Amino acid sequence: MAKMEVKTSLLDNMIGVGDMVLLEPLNEETFINNLKKRFDHNEIYTYIGSVVISVNPYRSLPIYSPEKVEDYRNRNFYELSPHIFALSDEAYRSLRDQDKDQCILITGESGAGKTEASKLVMSYVAAVCGKGAEVNQVKEQLLQSNPVLEAFGNAKTVRNDNSSRFGKYMDIEFDFKGDPLGGVISNYLLEKSRVVKQPRGERNFHVFYQLLSGASEELLNKLKLERDFSRYNYLGLDSARVNGVDDAANFRTVRNAMQIVGFMDHEVESVLEVVAAVLKLGNIEFKPESRVNGLDESKIKDKNELKEICELTSIDQSVLERAFSFRTVEAKQEKVSTTLNVAQAYYARDALAKNLYSRLFSWLVNRINESIKAQTKVRKKVMGVLDIYGFEIFEDNSFEQFIINYCNEKLQQIFIELTLKEEQEEYIREDIEWTHIDYFNNAIICDLIENNTNGILAMLDEECLRPGTVTDETFLEKLNQVCATHQHFESRMSKCSRFLNDTSLPHSCFRIQHYAGKVLYQVEGFVDKNNDLLYRDLSQAMWKAGHALIKSLFPEGNPAKINLKRPPTAGSQFKASVATLMKNLQTKNPNYIRCIKPNDKKAAHIFSEGLVCHQIRYLGLLENVRVRRAGYAFRQAYEPCLERYKMLCKETWPHWKGPARSGVEVLFNELEIPVEEYSFGRSKIFIRNPRTLFKLEDLRKQRLEDLATLIQKIYRGWKCRTHFLLMKRSQIVIAAWYRRYAQQKRYQQIKSSALVIQSYIRGWKARKILRELKHQKRCQEAATTIAAYWHGTQVRREYRKFFRANAGKKIYEFTLQRIVQKYFLEMKSKMPSLSPIDKNWPSRPYLFLDSTHKELKRIFHLWRCKKYRDQFTDQQKLIYEEKLEASELFKDKKALYPSSVGQPFQGAYLEINKNPKYKKLKDAIEEKIIIAEVVNKINRANGKSTSRIFLLTNNNLLLADQKSGQIKSEVPLVDVTKVSMSSQNDGFFAVHLKEGSEAASKGDFLFSSDHLIEMATKLYRTTLSQTKQKLNIEISDEFLVQFRQDKVCVKFIQGSQKNGSVPTCKRKNNRLLEVAVP
Repeated sequence: MAKMEVKTSLLDNMIGVGDMVLLEPLNEETFINNLKKRFDHNEIYTYIGSVVISVNPYRSLPIYSPEKVEDYRNRNFYELSPHIFALSDEAYRSLRDQDKDQCILITGESGAGKTEASKLVMSYVAAVCGKGAEVNQVKEQLLQSNPVLEAFGNAKTVRNDNSSRFGKYMDIEFDFKGDPLGGVISNYLLEKSRVVKQPRGERNFHVFYQLLSGASEELLNKLKLERDFSRYNYLGLDSARVNGVDDAANFRTVRNAMQIVGFMDHEVESVLEVVAAVLKLGNIEFKPESRVNGLDESKIKDKNELKEICELTSIDQSVLERAFSFRTVEAKQEKVSTTLNVAQAYYARDALAKNLYSRLFSWLVNRINESIKAQTKVRKKVMGVLDIYGFEIFEDNSFEQFIINYCNEKLQQIFIELTLKEEQEEYIREDIEWTHIDYFNNAIICDLIENNTNGILAMLDEECLRPGTVTDETFLEKLNQVCATHQHFESRMSKCSRFLNDTSLPHSCFRIQHYAGKVLYQVEGFVDKNNDLLYRDLSQAMWKAGHALIKSLFPEGNPAKINLKRPPTAGSQFKASVATLMKNLQTKNPNYIRCIKPNDKKAAHIFSEGLVCHQIRYLGLLENVRVRRAGYAFRQAYEPCLERYKMLCKETWPHWKGPARSGVEVLFNELEIPVEEYSFGRSKIFIRNPRTLFKLEDLRKQRLEDLATLIQKIYRGWKCRTHFLLMKRSQIVIAAWYRRYAQQKRYQQIKSSALVIQSYIRGWKARKILRELKHQKRCQEAATTIAAYWHGTQVRREYRKFFRANAGKKIYEFTLQRIVQKYFLEMKSKMPSLSPIDKNWPSRPYLFLDSTHKELKRIFHLWRCKKYRDQFTDQQKLIYEEKLEASELFKDKKALYPSSVGQPFQGAYLEINKNPKYKKLKDAIEEKIIIAEVVNKINRANGKSTSRIFLLTNNNLLLADQKSGQIKSEVPLVDVTKVSMSSQNDGFFAVHLKEGSEAASKGDFLFSSDHLIEMATKLYRTTLSQTKQKLNIEISDEFLVQFRQDKVCVKFIQGSQKNGSVPTCKRKNNRLLEVAVP
């Protein structure tokens, strides 16, 4: 479908016929041609009413994307093209909204795509149901159960590379909102004979090849396996590798899926050990050995394989070896032990392998059920998905094909019954008269097989339980006696064959006329496969295993629970399972998917009409169409019917205001459709013949073309009128804008002309005023000049007599003034830089300016220092004040001072506010921290050092533990009297405390720090700020400190270089503490 195309009905843009019920004429040829036409156009889905026919395309198609899921979500079943998503949505919505339990039955022969169809149904339901972490986990577990079951239950056959060799029925449980809660899986008839023997061109179960291909070397060694397939007799070599299948990658997928489903690591390990044991069982070979009594006895050729199996399963080797050589038969209180010949030993080996694998598979299903079962006990809605083997007709058909075909007979029976029931219920619901439908009832075939007295399964069980010699031939003889007159049973000696003795049938065969066709069964193996015997010795040997999983698989081997009753046969077990399944399906609303295989080559784009015809016959699809068409071929609700065809009647077009049913009645009367061709139900219109529907579609198509022409005509007229009106409005707008523009332009011209005239007039007035002002100014200047000259003349006359007497002094003062002026002008060009440390200054030119030159230098230095200081921030000023204070305190006194000049004073070296380690310490201190630094506190007793956090606040000096951050000492600054240190290049200093104070109870503090100058300076400034008294800083190579009650002399000496550049402290005696400084 094109990107922009919108479909509102199944009938739109239909390729062929989307619903076979509408096919005209209806026969086998037109049915196949319709399927082929749709298949060639990639339309692989076709409806038969509510049944979906799926043709396997053998390639990926872009029709399962998330966008497609949204297209079919909450849409009417017939609204879009046929699709498996439409059926899935219909089933899910019926379950969620109408509270009806659903089941989806997927049938078809091997290779038709049943497994993929079941995956698509589950993936669609998972996509449209609710979201959430818990719901997503349930959906993921339900989806991931598929890879596990496929690995252990699927195999490559000549017809299918991933053929399900077991039947699977999964009940998915939902809550009232439609969210999945869990599920329950039932399995039917695993083809366990495949474990020991596969037909040519086929493989054993996938898991064997996946394990050998994908397991690591370490795992293979642990399982005592080799990667070479040819080492194992149970693995066929002609098809060991499959094109396009990566067994190693699939093994990783299975391991991951088992983990998601909920398997524990030890459980996965146990499962793989059982798989390895089954593989190695096939390598055990026997040789004959004669006993004294003349009977043949079997012995194991190579006991190495047996030894490895016993190591894997923790079984005593002698116990298992005896179980392969002897058989114990119990009858009442007697036990009889007999030897096994080679043939019997091989039978016992294969029986053990088959039973071991079959029981492992059942255990896997039960274990998955434990993981995916619903955890809540609320009422649940259920959707069942049945993926079961289709009808099988091979060249050689045995017991497995017989019971598989029996299952399909039962499914066909329930399909016909439920389809007719659904039709009848809809007719009754819609108040339409029900017409009896003639159809082939296959109950007679089911009775032939399952009748409890003379059915084939009953006679097979009777033959297996009969004492004496029992063979397949005796079973066939019994069938010939009991079923000879049955019209659907044929054998060489039956009376329903063409002659009394039908030579076209081989001996040891019988033929059954199934609903899908005649099938010839080889009677060989029926008795053994039905018995499915496992010698009790082997069961008891397995029960004695130390392997917990294997022991749990064989509960009948427990000697304390010996049951002498014969176990139920395979046929009776399967018959009971099928009966339970049928009972389960009858309680649910059925939905059908019929899968068809287009060719035997597993190739895309090939449609084999003969093969498809054969499948159509045995699936009964034509009969299904006839049953669906027996009453009315097409039905549709009144609203969509009226919406689709209302344009065919003037009264209903374009809108019908009354009830939809009345509108449909008016429509059909207007079209003069014969009354016998349709019938009105309560909510739907029923059309009997597809020709009537196609006539409506043809009329609708013609009417749509007429309406399209009308719409085009109206649209073109509307478009032209709209264009004309737009042009008219545009002309008015353009004219208005032009008139506005012309008026604006004329106004601007007038305005500019007025401004020019105004400017000329103002200029003339201004020039006139200017001339008058200049004239007045010249008159004033002239008067002033005349007065000045006159006053000058008068003064010169008055002072001429004094001028000659003071001429020398005046000349000196004038010269001196000119020299000073020249000096200042030269100084202006010779000024040094504004750097306060620049000591350059111009030389003085004259001696009499010496004092002025020095004063000017001093003033300039002070000025540029002020300019430099004005650039500092408050923080920089504080730093430089501290540096200046340090210079005054320690310059030329302490040898450590010069190295501290270039280091900035940081104070908070530990960043207590940012480090979470010191959060407790930070919370304990409410004041601003001035210094936070790690120092070495000198022990008063032995001179050794301990790391402490030195904290200085506005009012206190604190010491804290570096690791825990706990405060050890707190000293108010008013109790600090003096700080002592040496004059040498060391970091030792003593903090003297006021005698009698609480902090001085243990004596003074002696510290060592890498930032001594900064700490002493900040302590000095803080103490001065708080106490208004200067702290005494004593710098001496010997000073006294108070340690408890004693005064100890701290003496600094020059030490040796053996300790490097680190000063050492040592207590000499009670009165002396020496510090060796390198």
